[in-house]
Parts: sequence; C-alpha cells; structure tokens
Amino acid sequence: MLFPAPTLAQAGPLAQWFELALKTQEMLLSSGSVIRMRTERIARAGLAPSADDLAEFQLMGQEKLAAASESGLAMARQWQSSHLSLANRVLQQWLQSTSAFFSLAGSVTPAQAAAHSDALVQSAAGTVDAASRLPDIAARIANDGLEPIRAAATSNARRLADRGA
Repeated sequence: MLFPAPTLAQAGPLAQWFELALKTQEMLLSSGSVIRMRTERIARAGLAPSADDLAEFQLMGQEKLAAASESGLAMARQWQSSHLSLANRVLQQWLQSTSAFFSLAGSVTPAQAAAHSDALVQSAAGTVDAASRLPDIAARIANDGLEPIRAAATSNARRLADRGA
C-alpha cells in the first residue's frame, strides 16, 4: 500500500460524525435487544425471582452507573484537552492578528502596507482555521462519551444472547 489509510481524526469532522451515527445505531440496536431480554426475564421471574435473576437485576443498575460515570469522565477528559489546545491556538491567532493589524496601521510605504496586509490576511485565515476545529472537537467529545455506553450495551447483548437471556 503506497499511502496509509487516514485515521479518523485526519478524515475530518464529517467522518467522525458519521462514525458517531453508526456507533449510536449499534448501541440503540444492542440496547433494544438487552431491554427485551431483561424484560422477558423480569416477567418470567414474576414475584419469586431466583438468585440468578436477582444478581442479573442488580447488575443492570451497576452497569448503567458505571457506563454513565465512565462516559462523563471520557467526555470531560476530551473536552479539557481539546479546550486547552483550542484556547491556546485561538490566543496565538488573536495575538498575531493584533500584531499584524498594528503593523499595517503603521505602514509608511506601499510596499510595507502590502506586506503587512498579507500578514493580516494570513493571520485571519489562521483564525478561521482554528475556529473550524470546533466541529472536530465536538465529534471527538461525543464519540468518547458514547463509547462506554455502546461497549456496555453491545457486551450485554452478546452475553445475554449467549446465555439465552
């Protein structure tokens, strides 16, 4: 292979949002299956659940709490790292734009004005590029937050299907 396949981050936000949609669909299908199997088990158990039934019912609550807290932590970690990186980049672009603007305002010759206006345009383009990272960051936060929930749902669907609910 001459060129390696691009990673998800290199593919851009549209690919990341598409992956999020696919993972969400997988999670919803698995969740529906798990809900059906567990509801059937609860109905079969009736008013006299077995020890296995009680253990499974207790596991339901524990899994939801664990997945929700892991999801929240994953989103917080991704938001923090992305936020700091983006804030640093935006600050750099703002300083460059301010410097370029004042340089343009202080131009004495047409040649200086042309050079300084080019620097201002380049700086503005950098600011737009920094702002364009927001959808990418949002997609990464959403993907990181969904992953623990998707993993729990798909794992439960496989486990319960293998056991025959």
